[in-house]
Amino acid sequence: MPLARPDDADRQAQLDRMKRRASGLLVLATAVFGVTRWYESRLPWLGFIRATAEAAMVGGLADWFAVTALFRHPLGIPIPHTAIVASRKDRIGRTLGNFVQYNFLARDVVARRLASIHIADRAATWLAEPANARLIAHQVALGLARSAEALPDDDARRLIGDGLAARVRATQAAPVLGSMLSFITADSRHQDLLDDALELIEQSVRDNREIIRVKVGEESPWWMPGVVDERIYLKIVGAIENLLHEVRESPDHPLRAKFHDALVRFTEKLRTSPDVIAKAEALKDELFSAPVLDEIATSIWRTARTGLVRYAEREQSGEASANPGALERGIVSFAQAMQSNDAMLGELDRFITDAALAVVEQHRDEVGELIANTVAAWDPDATSRRIELAIGRDLQFIRINGTLVGGLAGLVIYAVSRFW
Repeated sequence: MPLARPDDADRQAQLDRMKRRASGLLVLATAVFGVTRWYESRLPWLGFIRATAEAAMVGGLADWFAVTALFRHPLGIPIPHTAIVASRKDRIGRTLGNFVQYNFLARDVVARRLASIHIADRAATWLAEPANARLIAHQVALGLARSAEALPDDDARRLIGDGLAARVRATQAAPVLGSMLSFITADSRHQDLLDDALELIEQSVRDNREIIRVKVGEESPWWMPGVVDERIYLKIVGAIENLLHEVRESPDHPLRAKFHDALVRFTEKLRTSPDVIAKAEALKDELFSAPVLDEIATSIWRTARTGLVRYAEREQSGEASANPGALERGIVSFAQAMQSNDAMLGELDRFITDAALAVVEQHRDEVGELIANTVAAWDPDATSRRIELAIGRDLQFIRINGTLVGGLAGLVIYAVSRFW
């Protein structure tokens, strides 16, 4: 049975009001016909009015019959081809389903409509609003937090561990390290690292001068005077500090060139030398053994789950409204980037259109069948009442127009018959 609408009472009142107007006009035409027919013998000119009223009666009655026959039997008499909606309900449902299927869900119709509304741009504009981004962030955080809490720890660790193991095994360490070193050597970045290392070594020498003095004394012969040990210690420390200072202050120092050449050769070996690559793989396998990967997976899972739960609690507490979180800021930034990139918006629109068309074409027949089956399951009388509430008010204008047009036609016919 079709569902009732909240405004059914108003629709019924409007329908009843229009029915009274159409019926009142028909009654008026009948009254005029009776009066003029009575006095026409004494006042012949009343024939024009009588003919008009007579034709108006015929037109009004004919249209009353036609409109009423759509929804019920006129006067309750089961005249053939009346109560059309109730008796032809199933056929109407199939026709309506086919109409929607081939006219509203046609590929070109859907494509034109989707192209005209610019879904990607609208979505980006909506997401760029902080309040909307906050809503999405809240729902995403809440869903992820609940999923994390529901997922067993062993399964999560196993999933992360398997992923890490597969990635570690599939990635050769030496070429990756070589690429990283190539990036470092570009634009002499490695010289900056060398400066930092030299500064660290120099600071370490200064901080451990006493230890160096003791070591020099321990390593010298027993018969060596302490004064000589002290001079040796000062020579060693001074030489180290002077060398470090010279290298740091001189961009063209030979040690810098040697460091650069050695780093370049090592980088090339990491990329091309089978022996170096094999040694790096062996070291990688040793470092990332099963227990190590399991510990890493456990740490990653615990950190991720704790972070998700805290983020969700933060979103629920309302703190995010005063201090937007990373997820919310990321959504807004992504939306703003989309708005400024017409090519991305166009590509996304095409993707959405293609996906929607694929779904429509796959399920279009099902939509038509759904409409037909839904209408077939409705009660015939209830269906008639629902349709009459929907369009019955407009159909009453047919009755009114039929009465008026019939009257005018009758007047013309009578006038022609009198003066021809």
